[in-house]
Amino acid sequence: NWSVISAPHRYSLPSTDKCSKYFSRLSPFRRDLPQYGHKQWQSYFGRTFDVYTKLWKFQQQHRQVLDNRYGLKRWQIGEVASKIGQLYYHYYLRTSETSYLNEAFSFYSAIRQRSYYYQVNKEDRPELVVKKLRYYARYIVVCLLLNKMDLVKVLVKELSEEIEDYTQRFNTEDQLEWNLVLQEVAAFIEADPVMVLNDDNAVVITSNRLSEGGVPQLEQGMVVGQLTLADALIIGNCNNQVKFSELTIDMFRMLQALEREPVNLATQMNKPGTLQEPSEKPAKRENPHKYLLYKPTFSQLYTFLSASFKELPANSVLLVYLSATGVFPTGHSDYEGPYDFGGVLTNSNRDVVNGETVQKRNQAQKEMHCLHPGDLFPFTRKPLFIIVDSSNSTAYKNFSNLFGQPVVCLLSPTVYPKSMQDQSQRGSLFTLFLYSPLMAFLYVCGLSSLRQGMWEKGQELLRKAYRDIGQMLTRSRAIDQAFLQFYGDEFLRLLLIRFVFCSATLRMHKLFRESRSFPESYPQLPKQDTVESNLLQKHILELAAMLDVQGLFYDGTLDSY
Repeated sequence: NWSVISAPHRYSLPSTDKCSKYFSRLSPFRRDLPQYGHKQWQSYFGRTFDVYTKLWKFQQQHRQVLDNRYGLKRWQIGEVASKIGQLYYHYYLRTSETSYLNEAFSFYSAIRQRSYYYQVNKEDRPELVVKKLRYYARYIVVCLLLNKMDLVKVLVKELSEEIEDYTQRFNTEDQLEWNLVLQEVAAFIEADPVMVLNDDNAVVITSNRLSEGGVPQLEQGMVVGQLTLADALIIGNCNNQVKFSELTIDMFRMLQALEREPVNLATQMNKPGTLQEPSEKPAKRENPHKYLLYKPTFSQLYTFLSASFKELPANSVLLVYLSATGVFPTGHSDYEGPYDFGGVLTNSNRDVVNGETVQKRNQAQKEMHCLHPGDLFPFTRKPLFIIVDSSNSTAYKNFSNLFGQPVVCLLSPTVYPKSMQDQSQRGSLFTLFLYSPLMAFLYVCGLSSLRQGMWEKGQELLRKAYRDIGQMLTRSRAIDQAFLQFYGDEFLRLLLIRFVFCSATLRMHKLFRESRSFPESYPQLPKQDTVESNLLQKHILELAAMLDVQGLFYDGTLDSY
């Protein structure tokens, strides 16, 4: 502790112990501060920001005295800055406002630019080096979320060198863990199956967040609902999928599909590395509030679902995205209800006795770690939008709308061609279509790179297709009204349009021949008006011709398939 900072009677400043006390209460592992809910944690964040604001300003105003008289070290300033970066990052996680990501980035960037942790390697204290390594890992996560991939690669290289130096200097037991961190982030960076290249063959970073003009506008006369997407649960429980920092690649992609491009409001007025306390009441929520659940247990998942359902505002939608391993039924009974088709897996790691997983119960019993369609029925009392990306997604075709509220389930294919299955570690094709339809289209066409000019031309073709898909959905006389109820929200509108584009593309592709290889939905879409529309087929063939891959698609009517 810095003795001068720990003397509140002289400077009216909280001690570093008090700062740490407030900060620790924000830990997601503390039971007295749950991650779910919108209000329970707000006062803790307000007090913690207040404490760190005072601390940060104090060290700025009295730096010379702290340096000369009290031996303040630069890594101690770096530690405060790192905590502030963490605060902004956690504030982003709890609010989903991407502007706070930029604030976290500005503090993490300042630490590196000002070399706050430079002297740590000269001290014979491994715990200080670990602080530096953790700072790098957190900085990388923020850069990934902001799509600063060039900087990520630089940071990974620096982290690799720091880990090598750390393991050579100290005989530590965590060497394998840090090497695993490097492997995970390297795999995460390489997960995208297609590269966009400029004229110099350099990779161009593309963003797939919602941008101005990225979704067809509502046309005059369109009769759609006034619902707004307010909350989203993004759940990842796929075995062996690329992950980094409790974010699988599918979770990462869906997270970005539910956000607008970040706006850097605060740092446009302030220099990087200055502290701006978040407003308790943002003027407008730009993004739906999201919960990111990596391998949750059934009870955790249900707790978050219940909390989100409870706090859902009027005229709002709850979205549940499930990217998880399928659980299949063990047998058939005379009556098949919402618990007889299986579902998706939740985490069963806690069922361990003496270090061994408890053996599965009698085969006649249901899998207790499965989220069945029936488990979601209570939440259909409010508008519910479900996306299931799983090998048993079709279990959710057997859904029931018991309360008359709009309900839609978008369901992934359950079987892919063998050539596509090899890449499942790098994320699901279905989620890739919902995240970046053009990248997914290129991937199913076997293309691993594309020139920037062609990419932009392809995106222009997609915008025309999106506009026509929107008209198909809103003008169809046979469509279930639930789709139109959700169509008024920009995020849900884009997901519905991308879903139709994905379904049409896979139906026309020569490699996708099984019906199980096509996405489905509950309620069913009128195929002739949407996924099998001649106009949409023309758009797909035009895109294929532009890429010179039209031989991969059936040309003509569906009768020739």
